Amino acid sequence: MDFSLLLVIATGVTGVVWALDKFWLRKRRQQRVPSPAPGAIVEYGNSFFPVLLFVLVLRSFVFEPFQIPSGSMLPTLKIGDFILVNKFTYGLRLPVGNQKIIDLGEPERGDVMVFRFPLNPSINYIKRVIGVPGDQISYMGKQLVVNGQPVDKQLLMRSPTEAPGETLYQETLPKAVHQVYNTSGPTLNLKEITVPDGYYMVMGDNRDHSNDSRFWCRHQPMPEIGCIPVEGRFFANGVPLVIGFVPEQNIVGQAVAVWMHWPKLTSLPSFSDVRLIH
Repeated sequence: MDFSLLLVIATGVTGVVWALDKFWLRKRRQQRVPSPAPGAIVEYGNSFFPVLLFVLVLRSFVFEPFQIPSGSMLPTLKIGDFILVNKFTYGLRLPVGNQKIIDLGEPERGDVMVFRFPLNPSINYIKRVIGVPGDQISYMGKQLVVNGQPVDKQLLMRSPTEAPGETLYQETLPKAVHQVYNTSGPTLNLKEITVPDGYYMVMGDNRDHSNDSRFWCRHQPMPEIGCIPVEGRFFANGVPLVIGFVPEQNIVGQAVAVWMHWPKLTSLPSFSDVRLIH
């Protein structure tokens, strides 16, 4: 079950117990002589409700922690990084259903965004936004082009120690100067894709090892969850090219900082690489 739903249910149940005790049960006890002690359920409700309410408000509307489980965002984010996600940058949303209730902003190109995976909303994904509604995106020969302008890409290092066989580049999007990995192998070329209204296109910084907008829909046209066929575009076998866009209602928040690194339980957590995410 979704943790947010469990938290809402627990907060609601303890809140009902707290309210009943505050406005009814406590007065009845005080009228009796001698006044009996409150029952265990009432005590637990009074103790846990303020804590649960604080946690619910904090992780629903302010910041929520996440752990990075894969290398798809290398070199920006490593496996075992613990990150903070800003929940109000893109607007306040209900903790259950993810419906936006207050509009405070929209994702921009270059943002590192956490979202509910369109094909399985119980799973959270993290990728970099490379296209916003209305953008025309091309990715040919591992060169990203946005609205006809090639994104600046500078070679930094070939086969770095932490990623043998990869090539490290610095890429510049409007809001972020960041690093990406590419291999020398083939990749899927995309030509002049228009991002639909209400959707976003995302890629991992580990470009050739990332399940992102280019790949997760494969051959499954399902427009209701963002798997949208590109008109007039086909794979070599004649199957329509389907791009996986992120629906606006799936957005969770913007990843803003790494606060801990803990790759496995048998190691000690490290706080030596605390940093902002760009």
